[in-house]
Amino acid sequence: MNDSTDPVPTEAGALAAEARPRRKGIYILPNLFTLAALFGGFYAIVMAMNGRFENAAIGIFCAMVLDSLDGRVARMTNTTSAFGEQMDSLSDMVSFGVAPALIMYVWALQPMQKLGWIAAFLYCACAALRLARFNTKLDDPFQDKRFFQGLPSPAAAALLAGFVWVSYEYNVDGHEIFFGAIQMKWLAWTITVFAAGSMVSDLKFYSGKDINLKDSVPFMAILAIVIAFVLVSYSPPEVLFTVVFVYALSGYYIWINQRLKKEA
Repeated sequence: MNDSTDPVPTEAGALAAEARPRRKGIYILPNLFTLAALFGGFYAIVMAMNGRFENAAIGIFCAMVLDSLDGRVARMTNTTSAFGEQMDSLSDMVSFGVAPALIMYVWALQPMQKLGWIAAFLYCACAALRLARFNTKLDDPFQDKRFFQGLPSPAAAALLAGFVWVSYEYNVDGHEIFFGAIQMKWLAWTITVFAAGSMVSDLKFYSGKDINLKDSVPFMAILAIVIAFVLVSYSPPEVLFTVVFVYALSGYYIWINQRLKKEA
């Protein structure tokens, strides 16, 4: 995941080019976005406890959107602060660490007993480690700002929530048999462990820092954005899960590509 009100970017956003002194004050506007993201994670937990998994998944995705906005709002309004940094990290831990783990556990992992809660806790612990590592490397001058080290916690949370949402969309329960052979709980367990391991890995995931919204773009780029909005509005679960899944695999693709270039 990330800090919403810090001059440096959040897990869901890009790292800032310059570090500015952190202020000690508390600003309302950026922290309102952070609190809204926190509410999204809390709402997801409550919905999962009541068996409303579609709403739980939507809560996670809403928290992602809000988390990507709070830091930008803070920088645009010049209201960054050390308080906002700490507030955002705690919010991320709930929305992208605890909430996805509990949703997956209630939806599919609970019947697996020890294996189920171990996988859920592993994800939760790796999210905490990922956030701690991110915060400690914010001011590292040798870090390649174009990439995140390890899968960002919002993307990992979206991977779990998206899997639950797609399954719910096709009326597939977490305790059912899938394709006559594979149990959904094992697919859920595999995705949970995969997301956990990816967060604490040294793999590189594109951060989007080099994208400048003020630069002119080709017409085809605008057309691609319009098509993306149409696809998401037509089938949100499938499209969002596919995008996040491809992004989660991109780090492994970059790693394999680099290894092949070294051996060539």
